[in-house]
Order: sequence, then C-alpha cells, then structure tokens
Amino acid sequence: MRKFAIGIFIFWSSLAAQANETILLPEAIFDGTSDTLVEGKAVVVNNGRILRIEDKRDTYPSSSQVIDLSGMTLLPGLIDLHSHVLLHPYDETSWNDQVLKESWAERALRAGNHLKASLHAGYTTLRDLGSEGAGYVDVGVRQALEKGVIQGPRLIVAGRAIVATGSYGPKGFAEHVDVPLGAEPADAGDLVRVTRDQIGHGADFIKVYADYRWGPNGEAMPTFSVAEIQTITETARASGRYTVAHATTPESMKRAVLGGVETIEHGSTGDTETFELMKEKGVAWCPTLAAGEAISMYQGWTKGTDPDPKRVSDQKAAFQAAQEVGVTICAGSDVGVFDHGDNAWELELMVEYGMSPIDVLKSATSINADLLHMSDRIGRVKEGYLAEMIAVEGNPLQNIGALKKVKFVLQGETIIKN
Repeated sequence: MRKFAIGIFIFWSSLAAQANETILLPEAIFDGTSDTLVEGKAVVVNNGRILRIEDKRDTYPSSSQVIDLSGMTLLPGLIDLHSHVLLHPYDETSWNDQVLKESWAERALRAGNHLKASLHAGYTTLRDLGSEGAGYVDVGVRQALEKGVIQGPRLIVAGRAIVATGSYGPKGFAEHVDVPLGAEPADAGDLVRVTRDQIGHGADFIKVYADYRWGPNGEAMPTFSVAEIQTITETARASGRYTVAHATTPESMKRAVLGGVETIEHGSTGDTETFELMKEKGVAWCPTLAAGEAISMYQGWTKGTDPDPKRVSDQKAAFQAAQEVGVTICAGSDVGVFDHGDNAWELELMVEYGMSPIDVLKSATSINADLLHMSDRIGRVKEGYLAEMIAVEGNPLQNIGALKKVKFVLQGETIIKN
C-alpha cells in the first residue's frame, strides 16, 4: 500500500511539473560557448531554470506552455559589463550638469526607465561602473530591482568608485567653491578605509580610476602607483570582491594590471606590449567602442563622411592589436553616454572593427558571465542554468544587427517580451 501511495505521489508530481513547463521552439540556438548554432532543438523551462534541451516533437502536453519562435535564434540573455544607468546621453545634458543640477531622485527615476529599456533590448545583466556623483543611489536601485519594485536586468554595482585627489571633475570653478565630485577621492593613506567603506555601503566590486585627464595640457595621465592600486585590489579581494580600472594609456593600463585588477575599461590607446602583459596576467579588456564613437559624433564627426577622429582611430588600432595578441575581450558599451536600450551598438562595432560574430556573441554571454564570477548560472543555454534567454529575428552569425531585433525576452519565470 505504501509503495502504491508513493507511486501516485510521483505520478501527480510529474504531471504538476509538466503543467508548469514552458517549451521554447526556436529556429536555432546559440548556447553561449559553441562555434555554431544548433537547430532542431527545444528548450524546456521550469521554475525559472532550464530543465532540459531536447529534440523537437510534433506535439506537447496541453498543460505545457508552448512558445513558437520560428525564424528566430534563441541565445542567453545579453550581458553589458560597462554601463551607467544613472547617466543619460551627453547630447541631451552634459555630464557636468547631470552631476551638479539633476537631483538624485530624478536620476533614480531615470534609471528605472533605463533599466526597462535595457531589459526589453535583450540585456538581462548589467555591470554598472559607478554612480557618477549620485552617492550610493546605484545600490538603492539594485535593491529595488531585487525586491521587484521596478523591472530591469540584474544589476551589479560599483558604488562611488575611487579617484585620486585633485584628478576628477566637475572642474573649472573658483578655488573657494567646493562642488560634488563624480567619484570618491582617496590617496595612499586612506585607500584601505575608502575601499572598505564602499564595500560596507554595498558595492559589489571596486572601480578605480588608474588615469584621468589631468596632465599639464589636459591629457590623460596616471593617477595611482602600482602599490596604491594593489592596496585597493587586495583590500577588495579580502572581502570576496574584485577590482576593475578605468585606464586609457599604456602606462596606466600596465600599472592597473600589475596592481591586480581583473578588467581594464576603455584602454583606447593600448599597445601590443600592454595587451601582451594583460594576456600574461589573465586581465580582460572592455573597449567601450560605442562611447568613443558617440562622443566623437557629439563633437561634430559624421561617420562615413568625415575622416576618423583621433579617438576613433586610436580605438581601432588598439582593438586590432588586442585581437592579434589574443587578450580576452569582453563586451561593455559605456551605455549612458548614449541611449539605453541601444547597447548592442557595441556588438555591431566589435564586428565592424574586425571581430567575428561568433566571438562577439561569446563575449556578450559566456565570457562576460565568467568575468562576473557567475559562470555557473548565467551566460549559457544549458540545463540547470537560470532561464534568462532572448530570441532575435534572423541569424546573428550572418548579420550581427539581428541583436537589435529582440522579439522575446525571458527572465526567470517571467516573459518580459513576446
């Protein structure tokens, strides 16, 4: 009798599980790591996770939710490793005015809109690289997302970020005027305290500005020494956190790499020697190509008509050098400098600058997940992983622009867009 009861329980449990299953039927699947798309497969989702990947069938239980994605490619939710949800395009409002004139309430409300736009564009995870003068509003926005107050991608935040005293802006005011800064200044004597304080306020990782435009003629120059950066990275690492560095020049990139950061942000004038060091030390590069082009356009450049400005020609040369060396290139756009929801512009430029579409897809999914230390749950269409997937119209291997044609977004148990 007991065996019979157990059998009945298993039978009804199986039926209940099937009733909760969602069956996705795409034309093809990019799983996050393979070099080709897979056809003829269905993805079965249950309780917010990928239950199994199986051959397509002609019929499915009426209790299951079947979603036909014919003509579409299914892939992991996209990940942007360099975003600024508290900023909006500089051709709308300058960075200075956003920091000095917009209230934190306004910036938080804007962030809610920015996050929704990103999620509907297929981005299910964003790493935010600093609140840019808004204190720990990014931490509060992350908490609101986690509570379900607002809708958006998973958000991983840096908090205030760390800059060398005297280097960061806004600038240009009389010496008796103290203005709020876009990041938190610190020096050798208080780097440990500031790093710990940012961690205590909820930063998921630490961002340090390894250089800034504070040279004699306004050019980018290093800010911190190798030892100072190492103090930051070791303090962060002791708490289970990692450090990333804003760095644009070869010298500042080298200092940051030797200091123990995990990713270099921007690196627009990186050279072969620097990228070789990065490869040796296992440091990845986040080139933020779209921001470079956007800023150049704001300054009057017409792409396709005018010669490339130095900013663009520099980043093209750096991108080529990085590929030749074989350094890990992640996908991070610096969105916020340009429109939220247009993150995939970065992926288009990566292909335009010489990277293969399949490698770009890997960067925006599994490679970025690895760099977030989340390779066991996101960035792949794989059994047991979180059901964070999108479907785009067409084949992104044939046309990377397909990533701007997102037709379906699944975030856990919630269909965001269909």
